[in-house]
Amino acid sequence: MIRLNKIASAVLAGTLALSLAACSGDTASSSSAADTSSASTGDTAASGELAEDVQAIVDRGVLRVGVKSDVIGFGYLDPLTNEYSGLEIDLAQKLADSLGVDIEYTTVTAATRGQLIDSGDLDCDLATFTITEERRQSWDFSTPYYTDYVSVLVENASGISTLADLEGKTVGVSTSSTSAAKLVEAMIEAGVISGDNYDASTFDPATWTEGVSFRQYDDYPAISTALSAGEVDAFCVDKSILAYYKTEGRDFIDAEFAPQEYGVVTRKGSGFSAYCDEFIQTCLEDGTIDSLIEEYGL
Repeated sequence: MIRLNKIASAVLAGTLALSLAACSGDTASSSSAADTSSASTGDTAASGELAEDVQAIVDRGVLRVGVKSDVIGFGYLDPLTNEYSGLEIDLAQKLADSLGVDIEYTTVTAATRGQLIDSGDLDCDLATFTITEERRQSWDFSTPYYTDYVSVLVENASGISTLADLEGKTVGVSTSSTSAAKLVEAMIEAGVISGDNYDASTFDPATWTEGVSFRQYDDYPAISTALSAGEVDAFCVDKSILAYYKTEGRDFIDAEFAPQEYGVVTRKGSGFSAYCDEFIQTCLEDGTIDSLIEEYGL
């Protein structure tokens, strides 16, 4: 874990609304639209007190955040400077600023980001974590701060340019991601495969072989390497992530599908869930997120 951007100690105001001033000079007033209803209603700004778990972060003096290290524009760790950059990195810093605490980044993958929330090693994730109804059963998500789409990257020499061209091919995906299921659904909708045996609730990319098959990898660089080596015929994930790996001789197929909404992820039913949701809503309302999207060319 790496602690970066240490800020001066600050006295945290006694209300949630005042502590959100780091994102905008005004108090956030909108109500939560995310799945944070299980958090105590006494944890809102109106109570005049911070939730117990939020106060624990303040008392600790450090916000522990899971971020990506290989997604330029969102979360990227420069190997030369050992510094993180990206929209999610900046948002995490602003969240820490709102609490008046230092920040500690931990690099996570699609497979580890939820586990580290469950274990208590992290307070939240800002790690291109797509909101789904299934995931809402395990964690709380804030209001979405970014919407992306799934796509597919291929080597130009492969001759693959459409969803239909992927029939019979092997596609590289990240372990525990939703990309494989979304690709199968897109191929079914396009009439490329029948989907007679597809069930979203039981789908397993490790065993699926109807029309397309998958190989799962721990991180995106591994999938990119596999694509170059011919171990897989295509690389499927959110298009903003794929953009970094679209090097010379590679291109996207002619398809974008499955909108992917990213949210801040917190422990199910925690008081910090409501805090993060109000923070994101404030950053949306005051233009902070729009500015970051423009800054990082997303």
